Amino acid sequence: MLGICRGRRKFLAASLTILFVPAITWIYLFAGSFEDGKPVSLSPLESQPHSPRYTASSQRERESLEVRVREVEEENRVLRKQLSLVQGRGPAHHRGNRSKTYSMEEGTGDSESLRAGIVAGNSSECGQQPVVEKCETIHVAIVCAGYNASRDVVTLVKSVLFHRRNPLHFHLIADAIAKQILATLFQTWMVPAVRIDFYDADELKSEVSWIPNKHYSGIYGLMKLVLTKTLPSNLERVIVLDTDITFATDIAELWAVFHKFKGQQVLGLVENQSDWYLGNLWKNHRPWPALGRGYNTGVILLLLDKLRKMKWEQMWRLTAERELMSMLSTSLADQDIFNAVIKQNPFLVYQLPCFWNVQLSDHTRSEQCYRDVSDLKVIHWNSPKKLRVKNKHVEFFRNLYLTFLEYDGNLLRRELFGCPSETDVNSENLQKQLSELDEDDLCYEFRRERFTVHRTHLYFLHYEYEPASDNTDVTLVAQLSMDRLQMLEAICKHWEGPISLALYLSDAEAQQFLRYAQGSEVLMSRHNVGYHIVYKEGQFYPVNLLRNVAMKHISTPYMFLSDIDFLPMYGLYEYLRKSVIQLDLANTKKALIVPAFETLRYRLSFPKSKAELLSMLDMGTLFTFRYHVWTKGHAPTNFAKWRTATTPYRVEWEADFEPYVVVRKDCPEYDRRFVGFGWNKVAHIMELDAQEYEFTVLPNAYMIHMPHAPSFDITKFRSNKQYRICLKTLKEEFQQDMSRHYGFAALKYLTAENNS
Repeated sequence: MLGICRGRRKFLAASLTILFVPAITWIYLFAGSFEDGKPVSLSPLESQPHSPRYTASSQRERESLEVRVREVEEENRVLRKQLSLVQGRGPAHHRGNRSKTYSMEEGTGDSESLRAGIVAGNSSECGQQPVVEKCETIHVAIVCAGYNASRDVVTLVKSVLFHRRNPLHFHLIADAIAKQILATLFQTWMVPAVRIDFYDADELKSEVSWIPNKHYSGIYGLMKLVLTKTLPSNLERVIVLDTDITFATDIAELWAVFHKFKGQQVLGLVENQSDWYLGNLWKNHRPWPALGRGYNTGVILLLLDKLRKMKWEQMWRLTAERELMSMLSTSLADQDIFNAVIKQNPFLVYQLPCFWNVQLSDHTRSEQCYRDVSDLKVIHWNSPKKLRVKNKHVEFFRNLYLTFLEYDGNLLRRELFGCPSETDVNSENLQKQLSELDEDDLCYEFRRERFTVHRTHLYFLHYEYEPASDNTDVTLVAQLSMDRLQMLEAICKHWEGPISLALYLSDAEAQQFLRYAQGSEVLMSRHNVGYHIVYKEGQFYPVNLLRNVAMKHISTPYMFLSDIDFLPMYGLYEYLRKSVIQLDLANTKKALIVPAFETLRYRLSFPKSKAELLSMLDMGTLFTFRYHVWTKGHAPTNFAKWRTATTPYRVEWEADFEPYVVVRKDCPEYDRRFVGFGWNKVAHIMELDAQEYEFTVLPNAYMIHMPHAPSFDITKFRSNKQYRICLKTLKEEFQQDMSRHYGFAALKYLTAENNS
């Protein structure tokens, strides 16, 4: 606070200097222009040589006075420049001091109040009341549609959350895809003092579909026009943002600007920083009408209550209808119509300083909006090129954007102390469950992981698939971390059907995966692969949570529960679809077993038939899976019988059995208490058996495990005695739970375990 007051004193001194130095100077000059009490005229007519008053001395005196006037004018110019710098640094003092009072930067609609503030504010501004109260909720509206826009929204929200000190209420106008993705994301993110409401964008299409639009945003790029009608009638004001925005300051500073609106000002906008609306970009370039350079609608402050009273809906519709008669379509979506309305009604707009929307499209004047980093407030990637845009400072802006892109979102789950938040039932239940755990228990971390809520981003990449109409479709389900990424292309080559993958990644790793996928022709050619990011948290690999996430988000009636290290045989997808019909999986509880094999060779000539595989088994190129370290995991498959089998055959459950199976999508989930290495699949197969699933081995199906370095979790299992003790404890507790749930029939699991 002391630093702010000192800054204001400097501001006051500079102001007084500008006011008083010229006055004193002119008094001095005026007094010096008298001779013997009579004024000395500086009139050109009276200063000619023929004038009776003219003398050599008076000429020299006149010239010296003119020199002095020029010196004073130069001093004034320097002082004005210094004063403008003091004004420009004002907001930085506020940010550095983390004050509750947000600076009110100059906008063209309020220069008079600023000048008045120089006089009145110098004596009292250090103690002025906050414009945005500590716990005042800030409302933000965003239109979002599709998979890519959903990713962009996350980065925008991260930048807002990073700086914010107020509760936030996001109003998301979203299509069905974005709603599914973002609803799950925010539900699992569990950020305190953040509320999310969704509005169906598809229901709004009829409101704007009559407007032809050439912009790449399509019909969704027009939906900001109908926010007065879409958002709750009791919502008075809202900040509207494009998805390609990055905040570099607290959004409360922008919210505070609403208090500067006067008269009929209802729209807060930044001037467009390109020459688009000047109409001189190319020959016959004919943009929509705009006031001067026009305004950019990437950041909008809307006074909803006043707009409704002004009949905004009727205003923009009439304007659009009139202009479309000659323009035929919009080029910049809603922005064209906003500007056409403002052209006719300039009193509606309050012009925001341009640092509230630094527009990074090609050939803009954005560099005039900032002198240094402290001037930046909002960065707008409003070019289709996005991060590849041309700007001499683009590397700095790109790094700022990437900082939030890769920032650990879990760190943004911080409380706003002193602000009451709405009761979250899920959060309360989670806290209750955690409080019941004994923190002195040596297996506490294992037990805690079962209740950990992992932030989840569904469909990280574009997904487009309609299941086959014959109800035989099968989705391959698997999970992976960053160290298994190289398996994706190979699996896609072996399995042409739909795939559902859960990836356990950090925020930074998610971006590495995105770059990897976008650079792969194989992966980019497949739109039937659903990539679901489960963000890292805690010390264990939540293998069964990942499987459950991948299982939950399939669109086919059946699923093949696999692991990422296995390559299915060529043609397995079609073979399984035929087997589903042959074995009547729709009406029976069956788990179809795909026999598993392995190779120790990193380069393998993959067998194209069962006969070729049997030959490789005989030569020692292939082995039955884990025959040398965990035989009983797959022994019940009965590989000896499989060698000669030509029809499916049934096998019985045995202790530690963990085959890879094809089941209906309504099968039970995996048990989350098992994390990392050990018993994660065994427990699931045990539960299938308890629910009376029939295990049937497919005679002409196979999958092969590819070699890889040992995982971190298996290394912990082998080296950490406490890890093994806790796993044994969890197994016993699971078996007890099975007995309680399934009764007498489940006692065999206890007996089998004791005999194994």
